[in-house]
Amino acid sequence: MSGVYLDHLIMKRESKSFTDSLHAVLTATNLFTGPKYMLSGYTGMAFKFSVHEQLLPMSVSAYGQWVTEHKPAIDNLGIWTAIDGGRTRHATFSHYRQEAVKWVRESLNRGLGVIYWIPEFGVIHGYDDEDGIFYVQDGRTDEDRIVLYDNFGLNFTPFWYCQSFGEKVEIPQEDMILESFRLAVYDWETPYKTLPGREIASGKLAYTFLTEALATGGYDERGAVYILDSYLYSRKEIRDYLHDILGIWHEADVAFSLYDRLVGETAAIENCIVEKRSVDLIAALKTAEMLEQQAMELFQTLSARYPDLKRTTIPRWGAHSPR
Repeated sequence: MSGVYLDHLIMKRESKSFTDSLHAVLTATNLFTGPKYMLSGYTGMAFKFSVHEQLLPMSVSAYGQWVTEHKPAIDNLGIWTAIDGGRTRHATFSHYRQEAVKWVRESLNRGLGVIYWIPEFGVIHGYDDEDGIFYVQDGRTDEDRIVLYDNFGLNFTPFWYCQSFGEKVEIPQEDMILESFRLAVYDWETPYKTLPGREIASGKLAYTFLTEALATGGYDERGAVYILDSYLYSRKEIRDYLHDILGIWHEADVAFSLYDRLVGETAAIENCIVEKRSVDLIAALKTAEMLEQQAMELFQTLSARYPDLKRTTIPRWGAHSPR
């Protein structure tokens, strides 16, 4: 086979770029059939919130080490996945790139798109061996980006990343929901996910970084707008996710009411951005933080009622898997 073009695979930028890419790949093959906000909820991606101390645009996708962040998200869907990536400066990069080009083509031959760091995340949905190129969607336009096999993984960041998918097993909905809440609490309680650096905060501390930067000034304005836009969209995703699972647990129902209120409290943020009313913006964010803290406490209470084998079972070889 000299080429493949999956024209039924359509990516559209709305949520986090990884979620947008994941939804495009999985829905194209019926590995997932729900709305995007449900995918964002089940995977825990909606809850991820990261902020650079200077509010740089990269904040939105700097929510941690991508393999560590994305693997549990896909595991919670019951879908097999393979991930590769790293830093392009590594001496072995060219060898990994050659192998990645092969297995990306194999995935496309099976009709499955591949998530790719452009940046941000996008989807490889075709290739042409004659020209030695991949066709990549970034979700912002209908036009494909072209990536040469020889340039695979190269971009203006020092990172490369790609991820493919395979077969699926069914996981009970309640198990997926409960795990999504546990992932949310972990994100909320983990202040730094890109150690040893501490210039990017996650979860609860991300609110502090955001409000302090807005209060002191000197931040990246374009980044501030992007962070806030992404934040507002993800909180609506959480609200809609919780709305669609009403009636399963009391704690989740109360959490829905909190996020519904949060979305209402932050509705004026867009006007605050345009009119540069930082005092009102900070006040709205502090209220939102308080509401989200209450929701996380509800998730913790709910989680404590059920066994958590993923986090309490110690393998026979100790706390870490063999490498």
